[in-house]
Amino acid sequence: MQHPREGEFITIKSYKHDGSLHRTWRDTMVLKTSEQSIIGCNDHTLVTESDGRRWVTREPALLYYHKHYWFNVVTMIRPKGISYYCNIASPYVIDSEGLKYIDYDLDVKVFPDGEKRLLDVDEYELHRRKMHYPKEIDHILKENVRILVDWINNEKGPFSPAYVNLWYERYRQLSRRR
Repeated sequence: MQHPREGEFITIKSYKHDGSLHRTWRDTMVLKTSEQSIIGCNDHTLVTESDGRRWVTREPALLYYHKHYWFNVVTMIRPKGISYYCNIASPYVIDSEGLKYIDYDLDVKVFPDGEKRLLDVDEYELHRRKMHYPKEIDHILKENVRILVDWINNEKGPFSPAYVNLWYERYRQLSRRR
């Protein structure tokens, strides 16, 4: 599949290391594509869990995926400020079903006041042993946590206030055209 075009909607699917489907998001609007990355946005989007449970997101979220970095970034635009939920995950691939990646459990949450928390370390350790993550993957993931924290600390890429303003405004413009 070719990269989707601006304004098109795609499905996002996350998997676990063993190939099992983890979670699916419907109807993410593509805001920008390049050979290296995809930026999208969704708002009140249907999410389906691997066990069949369904829920709807509560706020607009900008999504950043990259072909080389082992993380993706969800920028949640909330009345009390911007929060970030960063998944430590494989670089994405795109096929006829949508954008796909492997979720490796570790997450970094950034709160509106700038506080950072590394989440789900226990879940990562459990799955690392259960699914036999290779040592190389473990090393890559831990290195990408370090890179991600550097991006956060230096307001790089999706952590820049200018990024949030630019891409959320672009989403609003494209939404008005529909």
